[in-house]
Amino acid sequence: MNFKSFLKFFVPLLLGAFFVYLSIHITTEEDRKMILRSIKNADIKFVALGLFFSILSHLSRAYRWKFLLSPMGYSPRLINTILCVFVAYLANLGVPRSGEVIRASFLSNYEKIPFEKAFGSIVIERVIDVIILLLLILIALVLQHKTIWTLIVEKNINFSQLALFGISIIVIVFLLGYSIKKSKSQFVNKIKSIINGFWEGLSSIKKMEKKLPFIFHTVFIWIMYLSMFYVIKWTIPGTFELTVEMIIPAFVIGGLSIATTNGGVGIYPLSVALVLVTFGIGKEVGLAFGWIMWSSQTVLIIICGAFSFIALPFVNRKRYI
Repeated sequence: MNFKSFLKFFVPLLLGAFFVYLSIHITTEEDRKMILRSIKNADIKFVALGLFFSILSHLSRAYRWKFLLSPMGYSPRLINTILCVFVAYLANLGVPRSGEVIRASFLSNYEKIPFEKAFGSIVIERVIDVIILLLLILIALVLQHKTIWTLIVEKNINFSQLALFGISIIVIVFLLGYSIKKSKSQFVNKIKSIINGFWEGLSSIKKMEKKLPFIFHTVFIWIMYLSMFYVIKWTIPGTFELTVEMIIPAFVIGGLSIATTNGGVGIYPLSVALVLVTFGIGKEVGLAFGWIMWSSQTVLIIICGAFSFIALPFVNRKRYI
């Protein structure tokens, strides 16, 4: 293992360990006992319901993947796309974003699809996911505009400074974009090719024949994501009164923590708890909510991912006989 690989593997784990420590540090011994008690006494039927929604979202994602590959002339077996999706989720628990590469590699190997085309279809998926996450962030900001305004008043934020900061960011982005466009360096050309690849990926959706089913599955996946998060509120006392307006910001912040770390280890429960605290939920109850959500989904991914690793060669064994 070279130094770069070492950093990619261990830095996320160290960050996760740090956030686990931080979660412990901000709670008292009595708080921690209450968190453990809440997790042990969680209503298992709602945890199971959340896992059911999660599985539906993963199956839908695997099925939707076929729509992205179809315009390129490929029709992989559904069982292979399902297994590759679970393998990718498991890989992401170890090294963030490694799952996308492994997912494309496995499908390329078992379905004889060129790696760059399989990977390109996954890039399209991720671009769409980012767009939807940004929309959810916007929705969260609209739903919680009163809370945000109260925070602005309490912190005595200077609007002129805020406006100046915003204008500065816009100017910097414009200058950066102009510099990239005019630059001839090899490094910048690579950045250009990546940006162009994203744009081509989005444009290729136009060639898709089954656009409505693709849109349906995209919406369905995110409804399932929200649903599996929402039902956790009924697992422990203290969160029953959470509304959709309160759930969405916590869901968004939790999702961002997963996207930036190896599966959100440590930071996910803490991030969710910090959001729920702003709605009057006790920090120990918020942490219990986050840990129940994260641990149940992580166990599901570990089990399904490990099974998929083992199952893939057996499912495709006839192709190599």
